[in-house]
Amino acid sequence: MKLKGSEIICESLLREGVEALFGHPGGAILPFYDALWSYPQLRHVLVRHEQSAAHAADGYARMTGKPGVCVATSGPGATNLVTGIMGAKADSVPLVAITGQVARAAMGTEAFQECDICSIASVCTKRTYLVMSASDLARTIRDAFRVAQEGRPGPVLIDVPRDVQLEEAEFEYPETPRTLDAPLSDETMENVRKAAELMNQAERPVIIAGHGIVNSGAFDELLAVAEGSGIPVINTLLGLSSFPRNHPQSLGMLGMHGMYWCNMVVDQADVLIGLGMRFDDRVTGRVSGFAPHARIVHLDIEATQVGRIVPAEVPLVGDARPILKALAPLVQKVDRPEWMGTIAQLKSQHPSLAIPQSDALLPQQVLTEMNEMLQADDDAVVVTGVGQHQMWAAQYLFLNQPNSFVTSGGLGAMGFEVPAALGAQLGRPGSTVWSVAGDGGFQMTLQELITAVEEKLPIKIALFNNGYLGMVRQWQEMFFEGHIKEVPMPGPDYVKLADAYGIPALRVEHQEDVAAALQEAKAYDGPFLIEFVVERDTNVFPMVPPGGSLADTLEDPRTMASAR
Repeated sequence: MKLKGSEIICESLLREGVEALFGHPGGAILPFYDALWSYPQLRHVLVRHEQSAAHAADGYARMTGKPGVCVATSGPGATNLVTGIMGAKADSVPLVAITGQVARAAMGTEAFQECDICSIASVCTKRTYLVMSASDLARTIRDAFRVAQEGRPGPVLIDVPRDVQLEEAEFEYPETPRTLDAPLSDETMENVRKAAELMNQAERPVIIAGHGIVNSGAFDELLAVAEGSGIPVINTLLGLSSFPRNHPQSLGMLGMHGMYWCNMVVDQADVLIGLGMRFDDRVTGRVSGFAPHARIVHLDIEATQVGRIVPAEVPLVGDARPILKALAPLVQKVDRPEWMGTIAQLKSQHPSLAIPQSDALLPQQVLTEMNEMLQADDDAVVVTGVGQHQMWAAQYLFLNQPNSFVTSGGLGAMGFEVPAALGAQLGRPGSTVWSVAGDGGFQMTLQELITAVEEKLPIKIALFNNGYLGMVRQWQEMFFEGHIKEVPMPGPDYVKLADAYGIPALRVEHQEDVAAALQEAKAYDGPFLIEFVVERDTNVFPMVPPGGSLADTLEDPRTMASAR
């Protein structure tokens, strides 16, 4: 049958199982929006800024496991997507961005709202496509969804000139080839056996589980390997919720703001098993000082990542789920009383989760109360922004359900917290989705409050207001001689702001009011905002200083003084 290019896009999205997309219309993409009129099966969420469309698609993809779809017009609409697209690439999230482009005849003339978005996006996508004929649209969309999902997931961009959207062509959607899981190669199986041998013989082993476990859905397989071997498990920031935090073998997060004991365990380990993680700088600190005694097993789906930063004695290239499934029956339960005793001593002598004394409300107190509430919720999801609140959430929230923690890790995009929570809520409608926000990042995308109201997405926003760009202030205080410059961040009256958007809100300034406010927000059938007015100058500890290794981890002087 003959269809317009815009209709071919809609038909193709339906055949890829797309149910929701996030976007903002404009001139060059109007034919597509006109076609949407006839496709009510495609739920379109109108965001107020295109960056939010990409972040929302990111959150949706993480919850559903399917590529998130975002849409924008040409020029500024397309360029506004770039931050969210790059965030998806950094965090290995499958995303399909569709942008309008000026008509073919106007391309290259510096026409109104023309920009070469394919060139701009080429460095932050797995692939870009400029579709110059409607007859190529179906094949291109099929290929784009495949590329977004295969191997290490990531974003792709499809740029479609306005007149291509209006052009008619025969529509026939390419068959999706049925792929059977290939057995592990002989080389991979040999390395699996080598990994098991190293793990079984190790005296001081540790597993580091990253976002690849979440992307693979290898939660049960990781649990089987950990319990079968008795080896403790540490998580990267993006690997949080890949292993139950309340499990007796779970130690928490490592890295720049990881638990002191986690960093020391890695520093002292003799065998380190990195699963679905890339040994990025926030995990390793100074690479030359990272895990100096460890023989390393490294599993990653992307061959170029294995051994790229930290040399791997045993490389495991492939999807985490089948590899861990093959590894589980080969590991042996080994009692390591000396190693486990060392870990217990580190935890008791270095109380990373101790809360300093203060007359003001502390973020750590709020998150401790939130954690108690979340323990009774089997289906809660936490989405954070970027900054101090993100690190405290990673430290204090013990998430036990698989895939229940969403954050911008690789790019660290402020403003992620609210739009990504909208996408997460749409992707997991039965869950209570908490957006843990900082006042700095919140002010970047707070316009999406109206999106939550219009779309009836009942996200709960825990807004930490310290009146600063807190993490930047901390660095200025600690490493720039206290030169506090351009980081005080006055904001509006957030309770009045929420009311203007039709969202109920509370302001909480005292510890005794925290629990009741959290429960009120959770019980309300709709979006709800709590502004927690917290101590202005509290710093995040533990912390690996710039240029330091994990062995140089700094602890909070206030809690260490009381511990002694």
